[in-house]
Amino acid sequence: MSEPESSTASSPTESKAPSQEFALFCEGEFERRLNSGNDFDEQRYRRAMELVMEKLRRLEDEGRV
Repeated sequence: MSEPESSTASSPTESKAPSQEFALFCEGEFERRLNSGNDFDEQRYRRAMELVMEKLRRLEDEGRV
């Protein structure tokens, strides 16, 4: 019996955890802000992202999201 293949690429129909989706969104937004030419507080952005990620992961662990 063979094991199912695991892939690092996800299909469009494969659902991701809310924390994964949020992290992907944040990375895209981070790049967009860096490339916008406007002033951008990178440290504050990263810290805010970390705070939300911690909360999302806690909720996921509790089965609430």
